[in-house]
Amino acid sequence: MAEIRASFFIECEELLEALQDGLEALSDNATDIETINVVFRAVHSIKGGAGAFGLEPLVRFAHRYETVLDGVRAGQIVPDAEMIKLFFRCADHLSDLVRNSRDETELPTSEGEQLLTELDDYLGGAPEETEEAEIDFQPMGLSLDLPQLDIEPEPPAAEAVTVVTFIPETELYATGNEPFMLLRHLAELGPCKISCDASKLPDLETLAADNAYLSWTAELTGAADAAEIASIFEFVDGLCTLTVSGTNSADQAHPEIPDVPIPEIDLDALPDIDDAPSPEPDAEPTTSSASPTPPAKQPPAKGPANTAKSVVRVDLDRIERLVNLVGELVINQAMLSQSLESAGLSPHSDAMNGLEEFQRLTRDIQDSVMMIRAQPVKSLFQRMSRIVREASAAVAKDVVLVTEGDATEVDKTVIERLADPLTHMIRNAVDHGLEATGARLQAGKSKQGTVRLSAAHRSGRVVIEVADDGGGINRKKVQQIAIEKGLIPEDAALSDPEIDNLLFLPGFSTASEVSDLSGRGVGMDVVRTAIQALGGRITITSDPGVGTTFSISLPLTLAVLDGMVVNVAGETLVLPLNLVVETLTVDETNIDRVRPGLDVIRVRGSFVPLSDLGVALGYRPPLEEYIDRIVLLIALEDGNRAALVVDEFQDQRQVVIKGLDDSFYRAPGIAAATILGDGQIALILDPSDIIAAAQTAHPVLKEISA
Repeated sequence: MAEIRASFFIECEELLEALQDGLEALSDNATDIETINVVFRAVHSIKGGAGAFGLEPLVRFAHRYETVLDGVRAGQIVPDAEMIKLFFRCADHLSDLVRNSRDETELPTSEGEQLLTELDDYLGGAPEETEEAEIDFQPMGLSLDLPQLDIEPEPPAAEAVTVVTFIPETELYATGNEPFMLLRHLAELGPCKISCDASKLPDLETLAADNAYLSWTAELTGAADAAEIASIFEFVDGLCTLTVSGTNSADQAHPEIPDVPIPEIDLDALPDIDDAPSPEPDAEPTTSSASPTPPAKQPPAKGPANTAKSVVRVDLDRIERLVNLVGELVINQAMLSQSLESAGLSPHSDAMNGLEEFQRLTRDIQDSVMMIRAQPVKSLFQRMSRIVREASAAVAKDVVLVTEGDATEVDKTVIERLADPLTHMIRNAVDHGLEATGARLQAGKSKQGTVRLSAAHRSGRVVIEVADDGGGINRKKVQQIAIEKGLIPEDAALSDPEIDNLLFLPGFSTASEVSDLSGRGVGMDVVRTAIQALGGRITITSDPGVGTTFSISLPLTLAVLDGMVVNVAGETLVLPLNLVVETLTVDETNIDRVRPGLDVIRVRGSFVPLSDLGVALGYRPPLEEYIDRIVLLIALEDGNRAALVVDEFQDQRQVVIKGLDDSFYRAPGIAAATILGDGQIALILDPSDIIAAAQTAHPVLKEISA
């Protein structure tokens, strides 16, 4: 039963995701009947499963929520913008009830009662009766002396009768479902008479507790929607046999057959079959109006079979173990490659050919495992929708969240650890980024502010942006607050990007008062620390009066990457291969000196700033010249380029990312570490941090790279 319960809550997460998608579509088109049906079915399925496990608070709230949605579906209630907002809040509360029921924690009551009151207002102000419907169930007796039964009067001839036959299978009981709950919901559709068929029930000596013997027949009086009946049994689809048949009226359920006289036929006057004349070959076949010949069945059209994808739920720990094994496989493959190269074997030998095939298979296995761990950011973005609704209500602002690229896939570990940083950024965008309603109207903007959340793949990384259409960063105010808090000296001359980066300093806050959302100086510094722990970085761009954009750049995976192994001042380092555009050699024709200690290299008619990787990492003093040195041309995410000087290029290979423990000093430009094939430990670099540090020391470098 514990496994069945866990499976139910997993399905609830999928239903809640479908509910959020439906409500998003409903906010754009509130009259789309198909979208309304999707929302209704999601709530109804959650209610049905919760009833099977006796989760009464969840059933009670979902039932009232479902009733209002049913009114919208039937056209009795016309949804407006306020109702859609109420539906979103109800979906949030329903999600809380599901998670609290799963974790067996205290359920929220005050918020739920408030939402139920608002739902009741759309139902006419009185809560709907939620007591269990009476079901006409006759228990089986042992006496054959049956009393005289009172026959109920026939329903009016104009009323329709729908007959529903429900035959559970053994698996239905094994999954924890209860037929009584299903029949109770069926009885809520209208006047209903339900009877139990116990004819297959064996003697007590041969009765098996695991088998299903009982079945039920229900007669619904009045118009009944077959789709609505099917939705009740949707949760047990495939676990029972369900038959729905309807008649025009109750009288036609058992029509009287009139007495028709049978004419006498002289059998001797009939001709023999062999003597009967055969039809002409070209004659048209004749049909009798009294007994029409049914048309021949057309062969089924040939086409691709519409088969549903089969999904297997796997424990995350098993996937993590598989990922670790793949990492060890990559390391052993690198060690084997190193050993064969040291042995001096011919590149065309069988051993080297087998090694190449081994490397290809290792890459395929690694890609497949990464695809298993990859998940779309859609679930994360849906959680941010709720953050926007709650934050906007707290500061009395009208805010809408627009999402883009929610199908972008990222490593599951990245998604889980990205939730808290995104929550801080979304709240800051609503509280600080967007102006108050009056200020927006004075600036000629719409009353409703917009927060845009987007995700995309760029240069082998995932870039997530949080943008608002507010007033932008007030840089004078930011610098003045930093001076007052003693974070920077009073005479500091800072550029616009440097002022923007003050927002990431610990203890910095622009809020004048402490509120539930901000004002305590904890937020953006936590964001940057969390992003750096994921091997990523965060940047800010802001235009006064237009808005602010926070860009987060993250690796696609935290397990394996393609790297370029280089040697600098006797140290072995690894750079992400996706950032390296090409390799160059410095000579007298392609290098120019801007001033002492500042050189640029010519690349096809453009100038790219040159940075010595050994100097940037503190491995050696600046070189007097770079002639015959190897240069790696790096493509930055903002479209600019930079050139890094290295001593030697060793190899291109897959490396396993090993995170640095918190006890290690996090030097700028060091992202992680790895183990090479010979057992040597090499640092994995983040070239963007190194180049950014060089541009800070020499601002002219940024102008040249742009």
